Amino acid sequence: MKIVIIGGTGLIGSKTADRLRKRGHEVIAAAPNTGVNTITGEGLADALKNAEVVLDLANSPSFEDKAVLEFFETSGRNLLAAEKVAGVQHHIALSVVGTERLQESGYFRAKLAQEKLIRASGIPYTIVHSTQFMEFVNGIAQSGTVGDTVHLSPAFIQPIASDDVADAMTEVALGKPQNGIVEIAGPDRMKLSGLVERYLKKMNDPRKVVADPEARYFGARLEDNSLVSDKSPRLGRITFEQWFAMAAQPK
Repeated sequence: MKIVIIGGTGLIGSKTADRLRKRGHEVIAAAPNTGVNTITGEGLADALKNAEVVLDLANSPSFEDKAVLEFFETSGRNLLAAEKVAGVQHHIALSVVGTERLQESGYFRAKLAQEKLIRASGIPYTIVHSTQFMEFVNGIAQSGTVGDTVHLSPAFIQPIASDDVADAMTEVALGKPQNGIVEIAGPDRMKLSGLVERYLKKMNDPRKVVADPEARYFGARLEDNSLVSDKSPRLGRITFEQWFAMAAQPK
């Protein structure tokens, strides 16, 4: 098949592209740096010509409320319109577990807007809800840092390694449209504050983690289960300890 990956040069996109190519598929890694821009429409029609499957893995360069909403709405409309013209048979988008529960956050409001566009498009689709990537743990620590302390919710998290996400996206791309949501998560459930504390200790980072139920997660207050799935998600195989050991190896 010809498969187009929007955001195909990013963390998940590049790993998914590699897996699909190894299975013998023609993969177009579409991104502004390869001449395909879903915001302006540049290169989109050519990239989608004869494509059967499109994976949308693009993310907004800005998390500011107005900018992120404009990104996902504009990109989504342009991409879905071009897919209709090209006759794409399966649209796949990567989103986040708990999106519908985290609507205090501008980022998650934008992701929900993207999902609504997909559902209304008439194109067969699968939306993959993933828990937070292990590679994002440092960003979570930064988001909660005030001086020498990191204020984070003790809500549960079930982080997943990017290699497991890429494996899941590959399987979804080669499967039938679900016209619904598939959820994926890491193998271990733990407290968000505890996860970041473990990470900082391994990094010999002196910051102290404070478990604070009122601490916001990118603008949203968390309940215990806001970031985890109870819908029998597909589980990854890589634990946090295994991921950290691999990440710490010299490249």
